[in-house]
Amino acid sequence: MQTDFLRIIDILGTFAFAVSGASMAINKKLDVFGVLVIAFVTSVGGGTIRDIMIGNLPVSWLQNEVTILVILISTGITLFFRHRLQQLPVTLFLFDAMGLGLFTIAGVELAADKGFSTGICISLGTITACFGGVLRDVLLNQVPLIFRKEIYATACVAGALIYFLFKSLHVDSGLIKILCILSIVIIRVLAVKYKWAIPQIGSLKRE
Repeated sequence: MQTDFLRIIDILGTFAFAVSGASMAINKKLDVFGVLVIAFVTSVGGGTIRDIMIGNLPVSWLQNEVTILVILISTGITLFFRHRLQQLPVTLFLFDAMGLGLFTIAGVELAADKGFSTGICISLGTITACFGGVLRDVLLNQVPLIFRKEIYATACVAGALIYFLFKSLHVDSGLIKILCILSIVIIRVLAVKYKWAIPQIGSLKRE
């Protein structure tokens, strides 16, 4: 049951990030192959880096043909509905936020199963969620969102901390995952809505 739930989370996260990546590539006016590459990198980039770091080889997507299929289907759907999606920026933002939440919990759970400490699990969950976006932004020639002032990786860290808090209280495992995912999405949404941000270096004044 645990494995099945994680597989569902992984599929949903892959779908969400593939749509997000493909949409950004379309906005940059890339061709179909370019859109597919960006969707692929966004979806599996963070998980690939995580797997290499912990020696989980071959990396996850090489062991699971479903991942590739989900990316292809997601990219196809995004291309087909591209005009409608470009008119719904909030929807695209929510896909990215959901991807963050889903992949954070997937990374945390995998790291926990490997027996890593809480701090390492949180770090690997954040890497899983954020670094596909870093690779996407680099390929699209823009400053990665994680390095700007927006609350992005911080939302992943907060959600992972909530995960371990409820785990220490012996809350039901399935409920913990849902609460963790929702907390990350809500933090990300509220951060954008109310313009919460980490101060930029240039904005810090010397005493």
